[in-house]
Amino acid sequence: MNFNFQLTRKRKFIIAGIVLTPILIFGLYTWSALQWSYSEGERAGFVQKFSKKGWLCKTWEGELAMVSMPGTNPEKFYFTVRDDDVAQHINASLGKRVALTYQQHKGVPTSCFGETEYFVVAVKVVGQ
Repeated sequence: MNFNFQLTRKRKFIIAGIVLTPILIFGLYTWSALQWSYSEGERAGFVQKFSKKGWLCKTWEGELAMVSMPGTNPEKFYFTVRDDDVAQHINASLGKRVALTYQQHKGVPTSCFGETEYFVVAVKVVGQ
């Protein structure tokens, strides 16, 4: 009877390993995709759309209109903000020309962390 107890105990550990290993790998991959940025930079323009979106995972999603020359059509830069303090600064600077500092994170597995791969980490007003 002791022999059967050891077999079932071994099976439980094997099943737990089979179930937990993919979850652990997914968690480590997600963590690493959010920690290391592929690229960093700044974009300047006017924030023309900014809102908090999502069913379960709420993130701030925005649209920056970048005008290279007066009279031309603006290029749009779509971005995500995960930090509420940065979102407050963007809301306070609506209608002003701003420079957004961003980090690009490629390969983030779900849209729960943001709809874009560009995560804004800072904002500054560049002209009045």
